[in-house]
Amino acid sequence: MAKVVHLYWGYMVAAALIVAWAQQWSLPVIVALSLGVSAYAAFQVPVWCGAVNRDGRTYCRNNAYGVLMGCSKRQHRWQKMKMIVLRSKVGNASRSVFPTAKEKFNGALAVGGLLSAVAAVIVPVFTGG
Repeated sequence: MAKVVHLYWGYMVAAALIVAWAQQWSLPVIVALSLGVSAYAAFQVPVWCGAVNRDGRTYCRNNAYGVLMGCSKRQHRWQKMKMIVLRSKVGNASRSVFPTAKEKFNGALAVGGLLSAVAAVIVPVFTGG
């Protein structure tokens, strides 16, 4: 049970974030939950590696942690980070970083967490709260 909680704690934090927005919890709590969800999705969620193999047409199916990270092969970690920063071919970068629906969901989770953190800081400025 502890291993499952260790691997998937970010989904529980995402559920808490939804409740926090619905119940209008305090700003620091929403920001902390938002950043936690983004960090989990970017660096810890269990996914496939997705780096381009040497043949140039297939993608690595080794286990990895985080949408931004590669598998245990050092070159794959650098390749995924480089593809995000230096996008020479947007289609290849998107297929590499998000090869399956699970990775696409986790990418949306990471972006949603960041947007939530930004909104939690900006909304009170405009509403005077």
